[in-house]
Amino acid sequence: MPEGDTVWRACQRLNQALSGQELVRTDFRVPSLATTDLSGRTVQEVVARGKHILMRISGGLTLHSHFRMDGSWHLYRPGERWRGGPDHEIRVVLETSPWTAVGYRLPVLDLVATGKEDTVVGHLGPDLLSPSFDRALAIANVESDPGRTISEALLDQRNLAGIGNFYRTEVCFLLGLHPWRPVEAVDVPAAIDLSRKLMKANVRNGTQVSTGIDRPGQRSWVFERAGKPCRRCGTTILTSTLGEATRERVTYWCPACQPEA
Repeated sequence: MPEGDTVWRACQRLNQALSGQELVRTDFRVPSLATTDLSGRTVQEVVARGKHILMRISGGLTLHSHFRMDGSWHLYRPGERWRGGPDHEIRVVLETSPWTAVGYRLPVLDLVATGKEDTVVGHLGPDLLSPSFDRALAIANVESDPGRTISEALLDQRNLAGIGNFYRTEVCFLLGLHPWRPVEAVDVPAAIDLSRKLMKANVRNGTQVSTGIDRPGQRSWVFERAGKPCRRCGTTILTSTLGEATRERVTYWCPACQPEA
């Protein structure tokens, strides 16, 4: 699932291409928006809120989307071949004179009044990549449930927005935290600060790296390395699922570097 830094970069590309441009054609391919026509309106800006994309359009409208597991936005020049997938996976087409934005496999796509964006993102905690990130509130949110595992608390978008499986897994390794360690036994400010530091660095670099080595197969310490030796101590990396039944996520850890106690 794309995480906050990936979504932030996608919004930057969309904003650079579309902001200030008039929509000359729109084609919505989801039942709830099938009759919607935004042609003649202007794209004002495209911003990220955690893992959510908010495309603000003149007339007080916001097109809200979310990638979840495999959604994506693609940009094409006029006449360029679309390569994001088969036509039946297209959910929306937004055409301006210089660019066409095509949304593929978007599981969330809705149109809301810009003044009511909180109806779709109001549940989110502080955005780690926001210049106005509220660190104190994020810490308080995570610490509000001291018996919860640190893995679940970091991944909960209601606590703080943007962290996904890569960051929560790598942050736990770097801080020597067993994934099931309760929040009350964790230096929460350190975990949040490291998460933000990694995400901000990777926004600049364009790839998700926690090891400092931006090469295929060497970018993570434990994420997606089940069965392989720990880069620090050589112990075999373990994997399991963690979380509530409907919110389970795969996690990875080194049992030597991240002891239970």
